[in-house]
Amino acid sequence: MVAVTSSVPVTDPTLLDALRSDLRSADYTLDGVRSLLGPVAADALDREEALPARVVTASALASGADGRATLLRLFQLGEDVTRAALDAVLPTLRTAGAERLGLVATQGADDGDAVRAVVDLSPYAAVDAAGEVDWWIASDLGEVARRGALPENFVLGVGGASRTLAQITVREPRGSVLDVGTGCGIQALHASRHAGAVVATDIDARALAYARFNAALAGVRLDLREGSMLEPVLGETFDLVVSNPPFVITPRGEAGVGEFTYRDGGAVGDDVVRSLVTSVGSVLAPGGVAQLLGNWEHRRGEDWAERVGGWLTESGLDGWVVQREVQDPAQYAELWLRDGGITPDRDRARFEGAYAAWLADLDRRGVEGIGFGLVTLRRPALAGAAVSPWRRVEEITGTVAQPLGATIARVLDAVDLVRDLTSEALLGRRWQVAGDVTDERYFTPGEASPRVMLLRAGGGFARTVRTETGLAAFVGACDGELTGVQIVAALGTLLEVDAAALAAELEPQLRGLITDGLLLPAP
Repeated sequence: MVAVTSSVPVTDPTLLDALRSDLRSADYTLDGVRSLLGPVAADALDREEALPARVVTASALASGADGRATLLRLFQLGEDVTRAALDAVLPTLRTAGAERLGLVATQGADDGDAVRAVVDLSPYAAVDAAGEVDWWIASDLGEVARRGALPENFVLGVGGASRTLAQITVREPRGSVLDVGTGCGIQALHASRHAGAVVATDIDARALAYARFNAALAGVRLDLREGSMLEPVLGETFDLVVSNPPFVITPRGEAGVGEFTYRDGGAVGDDVVRSLVTSVGSVLAPGGVAQLLGNWEHRRGEDWAERVGGWLTESGLDGWVVQREVQDPAQYAELWLRDGGITPDRDRARFEGAYAAWLADLDRRGVEGIGFGLVTLRRPALAGAAVSPWRRVEEITGTVAQPLGATIARVLDAVDLVRDLTSEALLGRRWQVAGDVTDERYFTPGEASPRVMLLRAGGGFARTVRTETGLAAFVGACDGELTGVQIVAALGTLLEVDAAALAAELEPQLRGLITDGLLLPAP
């Protein structure tokens, strides 16, 4: 068996051209791999259950040469392949070129000698505002390939959090983008498709080496800078900042816990996220948007929304927090221990010691739960204007319609629109109902009037708004032809209420519907 080292890949343009060509020819793409594996084995591998994929690929190779099976076993499943097999699937680069790139280690020079991957090289596919992407992303070998715990300097590939951030990022054209804590570089690669320039920072030099390799393999130019969080860009401003920061809340200084560079920012509790939220405004240009993921503590006797909302207040920016999930301390400890490959079946003593340390650390701060979610911040375009920042802290745990980037961009535009409209201007305009909105009414048998009336958005965050008679009737009349004033006047007569009082009652509700995208300005 070939020993696995802890190296990083080498960026050699000529060899990367050969690698790119060979990977395409082998159909080592996300669709190609899923086609080979089938849905059962592919879904299992997504859950880091490798046995079905090992069975399928072994069967495929027994039936004849299959480049996809060879590459999948080598780079993702941690299986040795022969030099002859790798030469066949990489006919331009060959095993010697892969070794010079730092992708593999070899046991010898004969055709039958073993070759083992030194890094993970996985296909990646996504759809963003610029269309479809098919890349290959290099990172450190994962738990499946290692069959053991991860090293603390582990460089993560594209995980679930990375995909979430890529899907929620606004993709409007931007002059400059900053990716804080870039890791393998996936957010910076996406940003390069809609930005004039992309700067990516990371405290870990190994992570930057992977990001450099991945950018070169994708044919993308990035400005990569080593340093902690915002330090490498102090004094500069950007139109968009994205960050999947090392937000995991980890016990400090506890043996066996594993302080992994890719997820642990070295701070106590949720201070990494709090610090980024409150300081990112220093590098945001007017109109600039910052989007990040994070964890925050739910502490005994404190309202989590007030606590996190205080971070938004301190930032001085428009701010929007969406909590997507809450875990209790035990669930949280179990998640991140297993994420690092620290499991009871491998080392029960280490697992139980680290588990106890995690619970004790959270208990010291009175933590009853840990929230995970999305944070969007924006510096208003009119610097110095007497405008109150827009703030929203909410919990949305149901199914959403990804990607959410366009939805978030529309909300920010609607915030500006509503903020600039006086009461008279709001009702003086014509509005229309968004195309994905349905009106749902629930009746008690035998009653003529509905007991519950709901407006439900089919896209984005799939919001549901409960309405009363006046609001439901107003929205129902928003066909883009009548102004709000005309609708309110008609409803006042129909419902036999004072039109001015009805307008005052409806105004804040209408602002909410416009902000959430259920009502749109008529063209």
